[in-house]
Amino acid sequence: MALEGALIREARRRAGLTQRELADLAGTTQSGVARWESGRTHPSLSDVRRLVRLCGLDLEVSLVPYDGSDLAQAERLRNLSPQERLERHQRVSSQLRAVRDA
Repeated sequence: MALEGALIREARRRAGLTQRELADLAGTTQSGVARWESGRTHPSLSDVRRLVRLCGLDLEVSLVPYDGSDLAQAERLRNLSPQERLERHQRVSSQLRAVRDA
């Protein structure tokens, strides 16, 4: 599924709408919405934003400076052994569960 379709599907689901209901709001067909959501057709960014707004949500897109931190983290993780990666994953998972449960 393309990013556009994932955004449309997520907005529609959050709004509690069926594909047919969104299609009616958008003045299109249920099969058209299905094609967007599956990635068979690619709507423009303005169309995605319009569809998201029809779901009662808004889409914000911004450009931010790239700091390279994801590459630095990938480099650090690349040097870990499989066992070290597993232990790190377990540690991070436990921390995230604790935050979620707090």
